[in-house]
Amino acid sequence: MHWDAVMAAPTRQDTKKYFENLSGAGKSIAVLTSGGDAQGMNAAVRAVVRMGIYVGAKVYFIHEGYQGMVDGGENIKEATWESVSSMLQVGGTVIGSARCKEFRTHEGRLRAAHNLVQRGITNLCVIGGDGSLTGANLFREEWSGLLDELLEQGLIDEAAASSNSVLHIVGMVGSIDNDFCGTDMTIGTDSALHRIIEVVDAIMTTAQSRHKPKQAAVKISPCSLATWYLALVSALACGADWVFIPEMPPEDGWEENMCQKLSENRADKKRLNIIIVAEGAIDCHNKSITTDYIKDLVVRCLGFDTRVTILGHVQRGGTPSAFDRILASRMGVEAVLALLEASANTPACVVSLVGNQAVRLPLMECVQMTQEVQKAMDEKKFEEAVRLRGRSFENNLNTYKLLSYRKADSDSFNVAVMNVGAPAAGMNAAVRSAVRVGISEGHKMFAVSDGFEGFYKGQIKEIKWGDVGGWTGQGGSLLGTKRTLPAKHMDKIAEQMRIHNINALLVIGGFEAYLGLVELSSARDKYSEFCVPMVMVPATVSNNIPGSDLSIGADTALNAITDTCDRIKQSASGTKRRVFIIETMGGYCGYLASVGGLAAGADAVYIYEEPFDIRDLQANVEHLTEKMKTSIQRGLVLRNENCNENFTTDFIYQLYSEEGRGVFDCRKNVLGHMQQGGAPSPFDRNFGTKIAAKAMQWITRKLKESYKGGKVFANSEDTACLLGMRRRAMVFQPVSQIRDETDFVHRIPKEQWWLKLRPLMKILAKYKTSYDVSDSGQLEHVSRLRPKETDTAAI
Repeated sequence: MHWDAVMAAPTRQDTKKYFENLSGAGKSIAVLTSGGDAQGMNAAVRAVVRMGIYVGAKVYFIHEGYQGMVDGGENIKEATWESVSSMLQVGGTVIGSARCKEFRTHEGRLRAAHNLVQRGITNLCVIGGDGSLTGANLFREEWSGLLDELLEQGLIDEAAASSNSVLHIVGMVGSIDNDFCGTDMTIGTDSALHRIIEVVDAIMTTAQSRHKPKQAAVKISPCSLATWYLALVSALACGADWVFIPEMPPEDGWEENMCQKLSENRADKKRLNIIIVAEGAIDCHNKSITTDYIKDLVVRCLGFDTRVTILGHVQRGGTPSAFDRILASRMGVEAVLALLEASANTPACVVSLVGNQAVRLPLMECVQMTQEVQKAMDEKKFEEAVRLRGRSFENNLNTYKLLSYRKADSDSFNVAVMNVGAPAAGMNAAVRSAVRVGISEGHKMFAVSDGFEGFYKGQIKEIKWGDVGGWTGQGGSLLGTKRTLPAKHMDKIAEQMRIHNINALLVIGGFEAYLGLVELSSARDKYSEFCVPMVMVPATVSNNIPGSDLSIGADTALNAITDTCDRIKQSASGTKRRVFIIETMGGYCGYLASVGGLAAGADAVYIYEEPFDIRDLQANVEHLTEKMKTSIQRGLVLRNENCNENFTTDFIYQLYSEEGRGVFDCRKNVLGHMQQGGAPSPFDRNFGTKIAAKAMQWITRKLKESYKGGKVFANSEDTACLLGMRRRAMVFQPVSQIRDETDFVHRIPKEQWWLKLRPLMKILAKYKTSYDVSDSGQLEHVSRLRPKETDTAAI
């Protein structure tokens, strides 16, 4: 398929809408970053600039935020395609950000309006926090009056006032705090979590090596200068023993409870305890909880050697994660589309992410909700504050509570958990979560080693609360995992189910896990042992499981790809122009190559799902050759390992080397299994933790529903499910119903959501293409209603 062909999409042909109809000709767009800097802001700026130029608009940088808008002059410069090259991997914001007292005054806003009108800028994209976005909305509301004043003062004429009569505002939330209502994630949050987890992992490594009891102690890692969200999610991601956040003040007696828990952990021979303290943490009497207070308490009551680590501004630093680059790129393109579609009556909107879907929300509705959260906090209405923060925060909090407290053993049912398929980072976090939630729900948990092969060999043993301590940050699969399918061993697996009285099964893995669950559920008529609740949680770097947009492990693999691409491009710094050909994993699924290419700024990506021929290859080489004749110094081409049996990585490397001779030279790199290794990313730790907890809660419900006459019997199709993320929600889907969505020959879903990102990637690489925007964000409203607790509640 040619790069300029329309991408296949599940949307019906008669409902498709293409952005080609939304011309930017004659329009001017300005982009600025304001407030505190956040990793990923540069990716958003890059996307706005390139998408704006692509649709024919003039795009301007406003340097130094609102201060630059007020000062004007050289602070407002027209952007070019090349001026945003090599920005993706840079942290902070290269166009600068500053607090501006002058913009808060009427006179300052009048000067800013004059500077914009002089350049014909009536479309403003603001990347910042709620304060920056609120200021933008006020500016928009005053715009007409500001133009009247400029006209009265003779600074502009009637023609200028008429042609610039309406100011359109679109916001993107760039903040590590993730404290803006209306979006699940803000640009920079995921990268900040990376910094926090890197530090906590380093602390854990050094502490685990110390063997003296008074030195193997508690490390207090407060998220000072961070937010409550970062504290809570980092606690989930590192398996912290205790977390203090303002929304969850501990009750009276918390000091004794905490010390008791630390003592129990030490009795279990756990050498290290992690306590996370957020800024602003308080107890139920509104008394501040500080790190020094906790340190003194632990030393006084337990005698443990205790250290305090304050993270500070390190959370804002470093290169943006793959998630933030992709999020910012998607949001930047969506922001330009929103500006093109805006009318005089369209309210200022903010581009948000809900689940896995881009949405547009009225800016001031989001700001008002964010202010209501703070008001609820000030009035000590903590439950209300949690509810207002949204489902994502609420689910994080509920998951933490589930994992924090060990209940008395009641041995209600026996539940087995296992890994199947290739190892994926985050599997261990999912197993830990499943085991602890299962025990909290009163079940006896059993671990099956080495997948279905270990199952039929009887490699099954009880696994207890303390056995999974420290698993969250471990890569690979500590249980052991194999690709063996159960079909040939049904008799032996049924026998082991009977011997251990397994009442439910949780399978965490990739395509083989999906196939295995299909085979087990299909064998229920023959083996009554399989008539129990069974659920699969997708975990594979390939992200090729039908029924789920995302799989555990894929985010870690994407970070490995982007980090490697960054290093490879940097390795050629200072040399002549160079193009890199990179081969990624994924089988026949092009997710890693395509989304990794979007995160790394690839010029071309070859995948199986989008067939290509020698003419396409030649067109790509010629396109890249023309780009490399400009100021562009580096080119990046990604190839999925099974995209084409004839056009191999070596063939593409040789083709580019030959055709680019005299303009650029080439290097190639096969990433291989490094994409499966390493410590799991914060996203995969958190995703694995929450999705496994949700799966265990489903198992508990199904066990209660199917327990009759002293035994469990479940053979309906809704008792053998896959739990996956679909757009905005986590959904339990019977595996029997997902069969029709599956290409079993190539081990991929028949329809894949991320294919809609391919045109976006091509646009940012300067290709002419068609982009179906039927599924782009539509203006919605902020919901204030608590969603019902169903199997489709958002994670």
